[in-house]
Amino acid sequence: MKRTCLLLAGTLVVVAGCGLTSGSPMVDDVSPGIVGKGEPLKGAHLTVTSKEFTEQLILGAMMGIAFQAAGADVLDRTGIQGSIGAREAVKSGDADGMYEYTGTAWITYLGNSKPITDPLKQWQAVRDADLKNGITWLPPSALNNTYALAMNQANFKKYGTRTLSEVAALAKKDPGAVTVCVESEFANRADGLPGMEKAYGMNLPAKNITQMDTGIIYTQVKKGSCTYGEVFTTDGRIKSMNLAVMADDKKFFPNYNAAPEINTKALKKWPAIAKVLAPVTKKLNNTVAQTLNAKVDVDGEDPHQVALDWMKAEGLVK
Repeated sequence: MKRTCLLLAGTLVVVAGCGLTSGSPMVDDVSPGIVGKGEPLKGAHLTVTSKEFTEQLILGAMMGIAFQAAGADVLDRTGIQGSIGAREAVKSGDADGMYEYTGTAWITYLGNSKPITDPLKQWQAVRDADLKNGITWLPPSALNNTYALAMNQANFKKYGTRTLSEVAALAKKDPGAVTVCVESEFANRADGLPGMEKAYGMNLPAKNITQMDTGIIYTQVKKGSCTYGEVFTTDGRIKSMNLAVMADDKKFFPNYNAAPEINTKALKKWPAIAKVLAPVTKKLNNTVAQTLNAKVDVDGEDPHQVALDWMKAEGLVK
């Protein structure tokens, strides 16, 4: 596989296993609120990282802002392309922490094929397994960025399905009613459409399944071009387009709860990191994520500013 190095915003960031070579200081004018009282990280020089998509940029900014409020000097290395680059940065110590997803760690990094249905047990399993990799997982948030099927309000009123079991029942009763728009990866993954069909006893004909790019799915579902579309549960477009999300009542899809993933050596040197991040993590849930993601993806606001405004509004920092 070819390794790539990207030039981002004038700052050299080497990714995909090359390691990180640079970044820029976070210089937010913040002081302790709920977070950082007594500045327990004063004297610390910490580096935060994230993947490149909207939610990760926001979460990375939150971590960095919290560290600043607690007195630390923070280097911003957020926005790394792909999951592996950011993960390896924390593992190697090139970065001190990031918000990562339990399901991603369990399946992608730790090589397990079967997810654990209980969110807390999933996190505990990841925490225990990752200790040998020099990574410590702090307690998880309620934010669960997993797969789902969603429909527009017109179709919701027409068919009234609220769960995937009800979608399966509709598919048997009226096969033509259940058309789905999905991305190609979801259409072929065991934890995607084939596995979902098997778990819920669906057998959708090929003509009812349309594959397309992720971003287009949301607009096609809103227009009603397909009855159901594959979505991510924290995507801001769910709220802005007023889509109805089907509950995964058999808990088929893996849990992707966001939690701080911290380099163990850094945490041992600065144990207050755990206390500093706890109030931030506690406030994160899907509603918060959808709202903040929409400010970026729908309204065009800057991810870092969105994170800062929210943390100030919540009293986490001043």
